[in-house]
Amino acid sequence: MQVDRRWTEVFNGSVRETVRRGEETSNPMKSSYLSVAPSAPRSQPLAIRSSYSSRGEFRPSSMPSIPNPFPELCSPSHSPVRVGSLVGCATPTDEDTHVVRVFGEDTHSRSVVVSSAATAREVCHILVESTHCTDEENWALLEQHPSLGLERCLEDHEVVSKAQSSWPPDGDTKLLFRKNYAKYEFFRKPAQYFPENMISDCTDVKTGMTPSQLVQSMLKCGSCPEIQGYLHVREAGKKSWKKMYFILRRSGLYCSTKGSSKEPRHLQCVADLEDVSVYTVSNSRKLYSSPKGHTFCMKTSRGRFHSQELKLLCADSEQSKTCWVTAFRLFKYGKQLQCNYLLAQANPNLQIPPRNNTKRTDGEESMVAMDFSGKSGGRVILNPREAENAEQEEGYNWRKREALRYSLPNHGSRPPPVHQTQPWFHGGVSRSEAQQLLEEQGQADGLFLIRDSQLHTQCFVLSLCHQRKIKHYLLIPCEEGGRQYYTMDDGVTLFIDLLQLVEFHQINRGILPVCLKHPCIRIAL
Repeated sequence: MQVDRRWTEVFNGSVRETVRRGEETSNPMKSSYLSVAPSAPRSQPLAIRSSYSSRGEFRPSSMPSIPNPFPELCSPSHSPVRVGSLVGCATPTDEDTHVVRVFGEDTHSRSVVVSSAATAREVCHILVESTHCTDEENWALLEQHPSLGLERCLEDHEVVSKAQSSWPPDGDTKLLFRKNYAKYEFFRKPAQYFPENMISDCTDVKTGMTPSQLVQSMLKCGSCPEIQGYLHVREAGKKSWKKMYFILRRSGLYCSTKGSSKEPRHLQCVADLEDVSVYTVSNSRKLYSSPKGHTFCMKTSRGRFHSQELKLLCADSEQSKTCWVTAFRLFKYGKQLQCNYLLAQANPNLQIPPRNNTKRTDGEESMVAMDFSGKSGGRVILNPREAENAEQEEGYNWRKREALRYSLPNHGSRPPPVHQTQPWFHGGVSRSEAQQLLEEQGQADGLFLIRDSQLHTQCFVLSLCHQRKIKHYLLIPCEEGGRQYYTMDDGVTLFIDLLQLVEFHQINRGILPVCLKHPCIRIAL
C-alpha cells in the first residue's frame, strides 16, 4: 500500500483495500474475465471453447499476408490474439510471476512463486502459511550480502522483485526469513532509540519542546528534527577512518568541514535519502578495519550493486548506531512507515484459510470439549475461551503428574523433557551464539531464549533482553520432598519444569527486569 494522500484518508479501510488489491493482483485472469466476458447460458460451454481453441490454432505464418492496421493491439509474441482479450489473459506470461528463493536460519531454503508486484509483507504471509507458523507477527525479509557483511530489513511495502533487481548477478546475495521484533519497536519506546543528546531542532528554544517531545512530534505529526553527532567515516579508496560531525535532515545527510559547525558554508552533502539504502555491517573490524564494531553503511539504490559505492560509517556505541539507522528509515519513508506499523497493529495475525488437502475423519469432526471436574459425569463446554482455559489447565495438571511420576525411583526410561519441544529452547548454543541470535532478532524488551549451561551440568541459562542489553540467568535444579524442581532465586520459587517457569514469567516479572514477551524462534523452511 503506497501513501499518496493525507494519512487519515489513507489508513481508513486500508486493511480491506489491501485485501482487495491482493486478490486482484493474485488472479488477473479472474478480474479480466469478470470485466470482459459476457454471461453465457449453461447450454453453450462447448461451443465457446471450440471457438476459442479454433481461433488459437491459427499462427501468424498461416495467415494471409495482409498488413495489420493495428499492430499495437497484438501481443509481444506476434500472436494474432489481442493483448486485452479473454484468450490472451487465459495464459499469464512469465512477466506476471516471479520466483523468490528465501533462506531460513538453518541454511535451508524454499522457492515460492509470487506476483512481480508482491511486497515483503505478502511474501512473509506466504511463508508463514507454508511453514505452518502459529503467528504472523514480527516476521521479516532481510536482504543479506554475506561476503560484504551487509544486512538490511526490507520494509513491508517494498516490492521484492524491485529490490532483487539491483543485486549483483554473480554475488552471494540472498533473502533471509526470520523474526525481527525491533522493526517497529521505536514507535512504542522512542526514548530507547533516540538519545536526547543526538536530537536538536532550530525551534526547540522558541517552542520550549524537550527532545523527547520532538521525537513524539516526529512520529505522530511527521515533523523531522535534526539527528546530530560524531561518526567515523572511511575515506574513499583508503583503509583509514576519520572522525567527523554529521547532521541528518529530511533533505539528506551532511558533514561539517569545521568541527561541529552547522553554518551552511561548512556543511557538505554526503547523501540524498531518496537515493540510498542503509545497511548494518557485521564483523566490520575484520572486513573494513573499523575502529568500533557499531558500523553501518549507505549504498545508492539506483543501478547495480557495487562494493565501491559503499559509504561506511561507524558509531561509538550500539545505541548511537541504532538511532542513526532508525532515523534514516523514518526520514526516508515518513508516513509510509507509520502506515505499515498501524496496519501491522490493526491485523497482526491474518486468518489463514484451511488447506484443501486437509482430511479430517468423522471422529475428529464430532469431537467436542468436555469438563469432567464436576460430579455429574461431565458436561460439554460451549464457550471457546473456557475450552482453551480448560485445555491449558489439563496440560498443567498432566505435567505435574508426569513430574511426580518420574521423580519416583525405578521409573524406567524417561521420555524427552517437555522443554525440548518448545521453540524458545535452543539446546547447546554457546553464550556468544545466544547473544548473536538475540541481536539478530532486534533485542526488543522481553525477547528471550533458554539454553543448556556450558559451565554447570544439568543446569540451564535464561538469556533475556532489556533496554537493548542482554542478561543471563542461571536455572538450577533442586529437590524438595523427593521431587525435582527448577529455580533461579535460590529456591524461593519452584517450578516443576522449564515450561511452567516460562509460563509463569510471561505473566509475572519475579526477579526479572521485564516479563518474558517474545520467544527467540528459528524455523526450518
